[in-house]
Amino acid sequence: MNDLTQPGVTQDTLTQLHEKLASKSLDRVRDLLSEMHPSEVADFLESLPGKSRETIWNLLELDKEGDVLAHLQDAVRSELLEQMHPHEVAAATRDLETDDVADIIQDLPENVQDSVLLSMDEQNRLRLASVLSYPEDTAGGLMNTDVIPIRADVTLDVVVRYLRRVENIPEKTDNLMVVDRENLYLGTLSMIDILIRDPEEFVGDIMKGETGISADLSDKEVAKIFEQRDWISAAVIDEQGVLLGRITVDDVVDVIQEDAEQTVRSMAGLGDDDMFAPIFTSTKRRAVWLGINLATAFLGAWVIGRFEDTIQQLVALAVLMPIVAGMGGVAGSQTLTIAIRGIALGQLGKSNARALMLKETAVGLLNGLMWACVVSVIVIFWFGNVSLGFIIALAMIVNLLVAALAGAVIPLGLKRYGIDPAIAGSVLLTTVTDVVGFMTFLGLASIFLVS
Repeated sequence: MNDLTQPGVTQDTLTQLHEKLASKSLDRVRDLLSEMHPSEVADFLESLPGKSRETIWNLLELDKEGDVLAHLQDAVRSELLEQMHPHEVAAATRDLETDDVADIIQDLPENVQDSVLLSMDEQNRLRLASVLSYPEDTAGGLMNTDVIPIRADVTLDVVVRYLRRVENIPEKTDNLMVVDRENLYLGTLSMIDILIRDPEEFVGDIMKGETGISADLSDKEVAKIFEQRDWISAAVIDEQGVLLGRITVDDVVDVIQEDAEQTVRSMAGLGDDDMFAPIFTSTKRRAVWLGINLATAFLGAWVIGRFEDTIQQLVALAVLMPIVAGMGGVAGSQTLTIAIRGIALGQLGKSNARALMLKETAVGLLNGLMWACVVSVIVIFWFGNVSLGFIIALAMIVNLLVAALAGAVIPLGLKRYGIDPAIAGSVLLTTVTDVVGFMTFLGLASIFLVS
């Protein structure tokens, strides 16, 4: 077995590639690239800035370009596709599965898409057109049209003889799709059953009857179904139940990974897929997020400014303010994370939203009482002021209660209005906990401590 297939070697290989590229040892770089899996080459390309990325791309073998393009992030893939002529794209994608070709074609400008399609043979063009007719983030956009349909009224012996005449059995074929005379989907026949059952048995007697996945179903719902049912592949059907194609687990894994990466980037306000995106592009995208944060920071500063006289008379308030706001922020973030996860998994909606809010409010109250006592004791011993200890304790209880409630309500409200909770949730939550924390703590102090 090639050492490059051993676990843990990939990172070492990438390190070697960086070193050889830096030393201009392009022949050695070409040799290493030829031994790597396309997904590893894609990872390496994503780790390089523009000029080095172009150099590596030009060193790739032609028959490997398509597989590498299929594994690249959208932003990086779009950059490389801009350098290719339509006939080069058509040649690179000739042997790819239809769903992978569709992903690549959709990253091209519309006028270039037409040229690429015209460069393909008629069979591949028709298959691709059926996938491109559906949005990219649906089951229809994920599906591969390369399926082997069989009839229910034939014997296993007939199926075996038919398979022997098939030139290329699609990869990851664990089941054959059973259809009727009108190509309506009926269920699946396991490849294992074909091997171990009596050859004279009819397909209809041993097949597994099931409903296919609607072509209009969102990719996130598809991923959820695959996870729940432990599927390796599934049939895709239209509104009439006609078999269109199939989705395999590798495509679902890609959906899950992309969704997870997008969530992480969104929570930080990063829209870039490409680590080495153009400077001005990255600056523009991040500036919007920074501007929103700046506006919320000024709101918190305005609240503090309203109690300027109070802070001047009791400096200890300035020392303790971050504690109240910080504890509220952490408590709210915990609830926010649970709520966003529930929404993402389809486990949180109108039917159980009230139950979650009550539960998280109770948790916030108990945590508020517990940590308010701890902080109160510390403050009393630190500043020798019993009243200050009781006031910060009360402010913490109020803020943790509000934070827990806000952590549940904010993502639900954002989702209702079509806004991604992962993008805006943390900013709104921080604003709420800061404003409520400062106002409660400083307000109580101005009433009871400052004359």
